Amino acid sequence: MGRPVDKLRSSRRAPGESDGGPAAGRQARSMAQAKKIGMYLLLIFVIYTIITSPTRAAELVQSGFVGISDAAKAVGTFMTGLVN
Repeated sequence: MGRPVDKLRSSRRAPGESDGGPAAGRQARSMAQAKKIGMYLLLIFVIYTIITSPTRAAELVQSGFVGISDAAKAVGTFMTGLVN
């Protein structure tokens, strides 16, 4: 016979944590489908933006790369400061 403390521990779950029942499987599949639909919609939007305004799309991509480059430089400066 198990101790009462063991039973309490096994019955407690974090919020959103499931017991693995059939409802949990349906919810997981539903969330996966929602994510897939969201990604398709984002892809369609990006393609639409590129087709309708290629110059603006190129400017956005360039500014994104500039932002990434600036962030990398800032991390490099920070690391150099830590070493010195």
